[in-house]
Amino acid sequence: MEFSLLDPFLWETVIQGLLFGGVLALLSLGLNIIFGVIDVVWICYAELIMLGMYTIYFLYTDFGVPLPLAFLAGILVVAVLGALLHHLVIRPILHTEPINQLLVTGGVLFFLQGLATMMFSVEFRNLGVSFGSVSVAEMYFPVSRIIAFSVSIVAVVALWLFLKKTYLGTAIRAISQDRDVMPLMGVSPRKIYLVTSALGGGLAGLGACLLVLLYDIHPAIGLTFGPITFMVCVLGGLGNMIGGFIAAFIFAEFIALGGFYAEVEWGYVLAFVFFIVMMFIRPQGILGSKS
Repeated sequence: MEFSLLDPFLWETVIQGLLFGGVLALLSLGLNIIFGVIDVVWICYAELIMLGMYTIYFLYTDFGVPLPLAFLAGILVVAVLGALLHHLVIRPILHTEPINQLLVTGGVLFFLQGLATMMFSVEFRNLGVSFGSVSVAEMYFPVSRIIAFSVSIVAVVALWLFLKKTYLGTAIRAISQDRDVMPLMGVSPRKIYLVTSALGGGLAGLGACLLVLLYDIHPAIGLTFGPITFMVCVLGGLGNMIGGFIAAFIFAEFIALGGFYAEVEWGYVLAFVFFIVMMFIRPQGILGSKS
């Protein structure tokens, strides 16, 4: 394919990549805040998103709940699931070796995926909501992607303000920086961990609200977004939300441009190759600190 900076389809692809990057940034946000505070990677994070998508789908299609209320319920349900996951699964293994934590959360991944398969079958389901598209200078953009990108950016800014401007947010940032000193200052790590898990779950629920507008729902959708979300977090520097934000857009552009010049699969291959190369050059991530 001939390269031309004046090609409107090229710029359409670049902008589509930016829109997708905003969604990836939101997905990585919850995982990063959990690792930054609790120091545990939820391998099953994308499966919580999958359950949120199913919650929204059934509330809207089977029970006739208005879509905004279904979205709110999806966020709340996944926030509660995040808190339960921490209380029942993470807390007992909090001080074990990282490999044990990965194995346990990996087990939860397969449990939730298998449970969803038994309960909902492998049938692909769609919310059936279309917002159409907008045209700008011969370029076409789905409104649903613009909505998802806008909500993602607002959520990122809102979380930043919450962490910077509120007492609870300050406590979360403080305990992520020094877990040993904060208990001496009257901050309960157990409560902060639980709140952080609920917050991470709520962000996963918000991610479910966006993805349910863009993709079909099925039990294995977590495998579509789980690995790339994890790699975005690692590339940005695990626990570093700004780094994850930057890495999300890098990954999204690789995928978009790879799909433009070849096939979508090649876009993912290029993104993974870039990730591997960066792990050799900067294993701590783009903005991660050396331990």
